[in-house]
Amino acid sequence: MKIALYNAKVYVEREKFVEAVLVEDRKIKAIGTNEEILATADIDEKIDCEGKTVIPGLNDSHMHIFNFGERMCQVKIGDCETIDEMIDRCKKYINENPDSVKHGLYAQGWNQDYFTDSDRIPTRFDLDKISTEIPVVLERICGHILTTNTKTIELLGIDGSSPQYPGGTFEIGEDGYPNGIFAENACTYAKSVIPKTDIEQRKKMFIEASKYAAEHGITTVQSNDLGTIVFDYPAYFKFFKDIYNSGEGIVRYRHQVSFETVEEFKDYIEDGEFKNGKYDEDSLIQLGPLKLFKDGSLGARTALVRDGYKDDPTNNGIEWMSEEVMDEFCKVASDAGIQVATHVIGDGAVEKTINSYEKTFGEEGNKLRHTLVHCQITDKALLERIAKLGIVVSYQPIFLDYDMHIVEKRCGKELASTSYAFKTLGDLGAKIAYGTDCPVEDCNPFPNIYSAVTRKDSKGFPEGGFYPEECVDVYTAIDAYTEGSAYMEFMEGKKGRIKPGQLADIVVLDKDIFTCDPMEIRDILPVMTMIDGKIVYKK
Repeated sequence: MKIALYNAKVYVEREKFVEAVLVEDRKIKAIGTNEEILATADIDEKIDCEGKTVIPGLNDSHMHIFNFGERMCQVKIGDCETIDEMIDRCKKYINENPDSVKHGLYAQGWNQDYFTDSDRIPTRFDLDKISTEIPVVLERICGHILTTNTKTIELLGIDGSSPQYPGGTFEIGEDGYPNGIFAENACTYAKSVIPKTDIEQRKKMFIEASKYAAEHGITTVQSNDLGTIVFDYPAYFKFFKDIYNSGEGIVRYRHQVSFETVEEFKDYIEDGEFKNGKYDEDSLIQLGPLKLFKDGSLGARTALVRDGYKDDPTNNGIEWMSEEVMDEFCKVASDAGIQVATHVIGDGAVEKTINSYEKTFGEEGNKLRHTLVHCQITDKALLERIAKLGIVVSYQPIFLDYDMHIVEKRCGKELASTSYAFKTLGDLGAKIAYGTDCPVEDCNPFPNIYSAVTRKDSKGFPEGGFYPEECVDVYTAIDAYTEGSAYMEFMEGKKGRIKPGQLADIVVLDKDIFTCDPMEIRDILPVMTMIDGKIVYKK
């Protein structure tokens, strides 16, 4: 089938645009003037873009789409301005949805820094006001800290004298009993009390989340779901294949897979999906990297920082994985030819992860394109080292919307000035991809691009931008979201550009992102999304 998009402003590469593009079957056949493209024989469908801007499909380099699907079905607590408001919403939700919460209530999204009456973290005493009959688990937006009610603690069978969970902590209150606050890997144990959504419900959630992504111009998601959200690997590898084999898969999906132990990872390589799974080169679904976690989050003060927090000097954060275990994971991955992508936020986590990566580099350097996901807190020396070693960075510029208000308090002005260094790292020659870490942030890519270009929060603060020397231009931001993310998955030259021979992932925008007021970028929406040569969304 041949589809012609004409009368458009088609972005090809920096400062180069054409009027029209021809799609044949799954790929871009030709680009050129309206006359050139419309003169092609046997065009099946002609789409007049009415002068609108056309860009390559956007590729979210790191997210959790399963978790996002769940969030779409939960009580909404992300915009609560007080703990009492959060309590009231949860109580109302329980009253209105008794069957769905009869075994427990889970939701994610609160942020203590957005509470207007206090910036304290909720405790079990707050959540006991929601219910003392069912377990209640409310997770912070970052996913690295949560609060439970007393019922949850009782079901876990822990008390003030219980040993801490490996790779995580639960706080003990003044009364000598757990106060309901769990951090890092301890969160996994707390959430285990809430019964998991069954596989058919997850299918509906995944499809709805995929539709939302496509409606917002996302054509590829590189998603960390196995090993973080679901743990039955054989069942869920099959789950994804079944969805895509049936034609219900909408967006391209690349697995980022986590494992709790090196032995589980070895099983995956030697007798699991890595050995036995079959994935065609241009299939909508692909296996991707091993996904590791080195530290926590800045907002929860669990990011691993070298010199302690300025507002909590004795706290260096949490090292999720020891150097020895990380070295072993990286060695096993390197021997098997598997890419590694690691969650790193603090400068301590960045440095230690680079060390583990570098130990596996031979004469060819970073041939497996090992990646630093987030890479927020950095000094100039770390940035230079990343670029020199050819390590890929998956940035989430939208994190600045919140973090600009806390990073100087947490890390000091000097270190803040070299952090979230989108432009400097690019100027040093590093390979950069963009993503959202959805559902930590919405997967809508345009607020993310707005953050990279303006370095302002959603209210336009600060007037000149937060350390504005790190602002990037629109071309750079779109290229990071397309070609950069494609490079991260070894797909450069195959997708990420509107050029002949590349996969036909295309988005038509309602506003010209290249010429509009930068403050308007966050409000841009697609009017059409094409994936693999098929129109999957049209407004």
